Amino acid sequence: MAQIHLEVVTPSGPVISDDVDIVTAPGVGGEFGVLANHAPFLSTIKTGTLNFKKDNQTKYLMVSGGFSEVSNNKITFLVESAEYGHAIDVDRAMRARERAEKRLAQAESQTEKINRIRAEAALQRSIARIRTAELAKQ
Repeated sequence: MAQIHLEVVTPSGPVISDDVDIVTAPGVGGEFGVLANHAPFLSTIKTGTLNFKKDNQTKYLMVSGGFSEVSNNKITFLVESAEYGHAIDVDRAMRARERAEKRLAQAESQTEKINRIRAEAALQRSIARIRTAELAKQ
């Protein structure tokens, strides 16, 4: 099977650079999949689970916000953060979700837009971490 080169890069540096069989990612317009020799493509990435398959093994990454580009049989993701599902501390993510839910409730009662936006983003990240960790355990 033909492969496509996958790169995931965060401000901290590269997370993965490898040839894979297929990539599925959380685009703002919906989830999308990319195989080898895909047409050029740009997308905004939302917080969620990116997965890729190589040698009949699927691996999962939690990604938050960024962009992707497909060109010349390569897909590159420039994202704010990325974590492998097997490395996520689920207890920590659950505590983060609880804190975000409390902050969201407080922000809504105080009508503070900035705090509400931050709390919503933190909630999305914590939920994505929990989901990605669960997928990685399957």
